[in-house]
Amino acid sequence: MSSSFIFMLAVVGLATGLIWLAELLLRRYSVQQGGAAEAGGATSGMRYQLAQYAGFIAVVCAVILMIIWLGLELFLVVATFATGITWLLDTVFLRRGRREAKPVARSEPIMVEYARSFFPVLLVVLLLRSFVVEPFRIPSGSMMPTLLVGDFILVNKFHYGLRLPVINTQITEGEAPARGDVVVFRYPENPEVNYIKRIIGLPGDRVEYRGKVLYINGEAQPQTMLGLYGLHGGNAISLKEETLNGVSHQILIEHGRIFDDDVYTVPEGHYFVMGDNRDNSNDSRRWGSVPADHLVGKAFFIWLNWDFANGQRDFSRIGNTIN
Repeated sequence: MSSSFIFMLAVVGLATGLIWLAELLLRRYSVQQGGAAEAGGATSGMRYQLAQYAGFIAVVCAVILMIIWLGLELFLVVATFATGITWLLDTVFLRRGRREAKPVARSEPIMVEYARSFFPVLLVVLLLRSFVVEPFRIPSGSMMPTLLVGDFILVNKFHYGLRLPVINTQITEGEAPARGDVVVFRYPENPEVNYIKRIIGLPGDRVEYRGKVLYINGEAQPQTMLGLYGLHGGNAISLKEETLNGVSHQILIEHGRIFDDDVYTVPEGHYFVMGDNRDNSNDSRRWGSVPADHLVGKAFFIWLNWDFANGQRDFSRIGNTIN
């Protein structure tokens, strides 16, 4: 996100927040001075509504800035904890005092009102995103033809075992990752970025990509030619079907592009991943294997396709499973 947009959000949030705060202080002063009639008038009512809108805009801007600063996962944890504690403290310690106070002081504080409203929503989103499913958008063509640019997918977060958000500590055992699984993982060279690829090699495997054919432990993985997919930079691209671990999936092979014919031995506790767009993918052949604790989950479902950059949508992909 550009720095100018972030600056604009900060300015809008600060301005509307000051408007909101000024109105709240004016209303409190009016009540304290006995001006309840004026506070209920039409002018004051309109001013109060405008302040409420300003407060809503300020909160939205603050939330977006917090997400940019902390990241969505940490923001959800912090926001859920903060709203939950605020609501709990008010329920246990403060609410009784308000009931015993004068009528003008019985109204619920605005921060408590927001905490009570947002805590259940934040908690549900946090639990679903951390332990059940998480949505992702495909930004590049490295997994073509399995996944296209603009595909919105769901990732199973408990398939490989549950992990606590932020600290990433595994708390339950799941299934072991298998060859052929399409996985989302934290990019080893920048864990703040998520990548999606297919698991090719398991710990201890010897992986080789030679002559456009994948070899695992010296054994060539079966390929079947399906036809010509298109052209890229003057090179022909073939569509093939590859069988890996007994499961078939489609891959793209660009003739004319050369990869080094190195043999990779997968370390213990790591996984070797490749894109289905075999000759146009930034994967383990370039930067090495993926540690097990970097796995986010297993991709399993496409729920939308919308390529915002090109304005293209393909609703026929909605509901497709990912193999």
